[in-house]
Amino acid sequence: MASATQTAAGTTTWKIDPTHTHVEFAVKHMMITTVKGRFSGVTGEIRLDEPTFSASKVDIDIEVATIDTREPQRDTHLRSGDFFDVEKYPKISFRSTSIDGTLESFKLSGDLTIHGVTRPATLDVTYEGRGKDPWGGERIGFAATAKIKRSDFGLTWNAALETGGFLVGDDVKISLDVEAVKG
Repeated sequence: MASATQTAAGTTTWKIDPTHTHVEFAVKHMMITTVKGRFSGVTGEIRLDEPTFSASKVDIDIEVATIDTREPQRDTHLRSGDFFDVEKYPKISFRSTSIDGTLESFKLSGDLTIHGVTRPATLDVTYEGRGKDPWGGERIGFAATAKIKRSDFGLTWNAALETGGFLVGDDVKISLDVEAVKG
C-alpha cells in the first residue's frame, strides 16, 4: 500500500490511489453527440500544506495507452500518430504552479503536458472528504473539472462533414475523482 511522509510541520504527502481514481473526458462527435472515455493508468502525489494551503503541490501522470472509450478500434486510432502517438508521447502530465482558494473549493493551476506540448491549465477542485480506511490508513478525496482545446496540444486530426462542421470537436471536458492514501 502507498504511504505518506511528513515533510514539514503540517505538510503531508498523499499518494494517488489508481484503483480509486478516475480520469475521464468528453468530446463532441459529429457535432451532435458526446463521446466519453477514461484513462486508468494514473499515478502521482499531493503534497498538502495545511497551515499554508496555497503552498500545496500536485503532480499527476497518466499513461496514455490506458485510454478506454469502450470501442477498441477508436482506442487504437486514439493511440496512433493521428492523435496521442503513445509510442512517442506515452504520458500526460500535470504539475501544479499555484492554488487559489481554500481546501473546500479552489482553483488548481499548473502546466499540462499532452502530446509533448505544455500549456497552462486550471482545474476547479472541490474537497470531497477525508477518513480512515478499514486497514488503518487515512484517505482523502477531491473532484476536479476543466475544459481544454485539443488543438492547443497539437491534437488536430479531424474530418470535415458533408453537412458542415467536423467529426471530432475541439473542446474537451475533463473530470477527475481522486482518492489518495496517506498511510
